[in-house]
Amino acid sequence: QVCLRGISPHPFGDPFGCIQMLQGLFGGACTVDINLDAEPTRKTVQMGRDKMGEKAYIYTDGEDVAGSAIVSIRPGKKLDHQGIKVELIGQIENVSDRVVTYDFFTISKDLEPPGPLLESKQFKWKFGAVDKSCETYWGVHVRLRYFVRLTVVRSYASNVVKERDFVVQNLGIPPEVNNSIKMEVGIEDCLHIEFEYNQSKYHLKDVVVGKVYFLLVRIRIKHMELDIIRREISGAGS
Repeated sequence: QVCLRGISPHPFGDPFGCIQMLQGLFGGACTVDINLDAEPTRKTVQMGRDKMGEKAYIYTDGEDVAGSAIVSIRPGKKLDHQGIKVELIGQIENVSDRVVTYDFFTISKDLEPPGPLLESKQFKWKFGAVDKSCETYWGVHVRLRYFVRLTVVRSYASNVVKERDFVVQNLGIPPEVNNSIKMEVGIEDCLHIEFEYNQSKYHLKDVVVGKVYFLLVRIRIKHMELDIIRREISGAGS
């Protein structure tokens, strides 16, 4: 048997050694996490269908949003970065095409200037009196979401990013005037029907109560049903 050592069949040397060297240089130097500082009494809600099992804190318009960000450096590693920042973002995205997004609201804070990071570090951050007039919405075609994003900017590799969602829910004041609604539909000289609803505005948990009056019936009615329809319209208007 002949044993050859120090000769690699690969034209650029040992490919596995190169991969390990590149991983040591460009990847795995740190892990990041971001959390919201919420009091124990703050309510939570289940997230949308694509984040089953995950819960998010509920905030209202004008409330502060604060928390902490953690950058963990692995032992023996050093992180050279071009800055560490945290952003609070309000975003509208197309559910069928996640590439199509629109950031209607962005606030950014720098946590660390560019330079080396030799050990793990925790940062405290706060966005005071944030304007959150638009509520969180999970629809069939579009989604409106709020989230906090932690970013470690790197020039030699892709950025390290971590996001944490939260929900915005603004409770409105019940209307002082809530009149009933009457509506007539039908076919001329054949069928006249009048619908009556006990009020024109409803809470999400209200019971819809109404009446149907058959004022004129000159045709045979085989079937009748009432539907409650939620219609979602998205896209740019003319």
